[in-house]
Amino acid sequence: MNTIPPLNALLDLPLPDISSGDGPLTGETLAVKDIFDVAGLRTGCGNPQKYDESAAAAKTAPAIQSLLDAGARFIGKTQTDELAFSMMGQNTHFPYPVNPKAPDRVTGGSSSGSVSAVAGGLATIATGSDTGGSIRAPASFCGLVGLRTSHGRISLDGTMPLAHSLDTFGWFAKDIALYEKVGEVLLGPDTQDFKLNRPLFIPLLEHLLLGEAEDAEYRRMYGIIAAHLGHARSARQATASMDDLYLCLRQIQGFEAWAAHGAWISEKERNLGPAIKERFDYGSTIDLEAYQRQTKRRDLFRSELGDLLKDDGVMVMPTVPGAAPLVSTSFDDSQAYRERCVRLFCLSGLSGFPQITLPLGQVHGAPFGISLLGPKGSDRALIRLGRTILQSAERF
Repeated sequence: MNTIPPLNALLDLPLPDISSGDGPLTGETLAVKDIFDVAGLRTGCGNPQKYDESAAAAKTAPAIQSLLDAGARFIGKTQTDELAFSMMGQNTHFPYPVNPKAPDRVTGGSSSGSVSAVAGGLATIATGSDTGGSIRAPASFCGLVGLRTSHGRISLDGTMPLAHSLDTFGWFAKDIALYEKVGEVLLGPDTQDFKLNRPLFIPLLEHLLLGEAEDAEYRRMYGIIAAHLGHARSARQATASMDDLYLCLRQIQGFEAWAAHGAWISEKERNLGPAIKERFDYGSTIDLEAYQRQTKRRDLFRSELGDLLKDDGVMVMPTVPGAAPLVSTSFDDSQAYRERCVRLFCLSGLSGFPQITLPLGQVHGAPFGISLLGPKGSDRALIRLGRTILQSAERF
């Protein structure tokens, strides 16, 4: 199972005859992250042994089928980080996908092939998932819009689980207009008319930016958003510290990931990439008591953030600490970057609230996004707000 150069985004697999309907996505091309079932294809999940041991899927995952029924034409499966448990897009078993907007830098992951395919023009739509940042990081790194959807809003039937209480469906698209059209197909209407006109920020999050260049560019991006929403008010910190929330996310994710994949990993030598093995080994050490304790902490945080946002609040925040790391970045430096990312990603991840990253910036010659986090269920409202802000940015 090799990948097709030059972007290493699409997997070299025979394509079954997948029919498309006639609808709002007619004329668009669809690439599918290789954790989603597509009828007639094996789901490899970024691991050669998993691929070899899998049977061809009998049916297509419902969310993917919705896109096909709406007219999108399937063009292939995309590479994913191994078992979707990474943030950099560097799968030991495959040539790394290329970041078309900054070829010397990583794509981000685990939705690495999907983001590369859209940013590089191979597909107009590509599906991904976001458990700990796997839509938000790649979108920011490759200069695309990326929404982590409200947890549970889009079906994950027919999808490889990583951490069931954190997993969400996501996608990339060639521009915000198409992104919104895909959202109409997948999300349906929001449960209420969210206004999202009360901007907030948490100063501590901005301290996670890497340096002066990142801080200056973030201020410029913030100015574009403030021109539309007004200046954000400082929000009170949650009862838990950022370190508490970081640990909460890691332990919940680790415990659930081991519950999902531990038995398979333990059967025999699986030749997992070093970083992936380390994460699963960590998950195997987390006991039920710790998991339950962290679940209670998450419930409290979700309640506090919900009280803060109500139905009109929107958090303005960095998506990631800076530009994508260089492909040549050392393992230790990549891990340090990842640790900063997790602290930024855990607000949406733990709350289950939607977060959208907008490609408004550039630093060190590479893309750099800014995020808006809204109340649970405000996904469509966030996309509309993002579209308005991106349109206004064209005047800056």
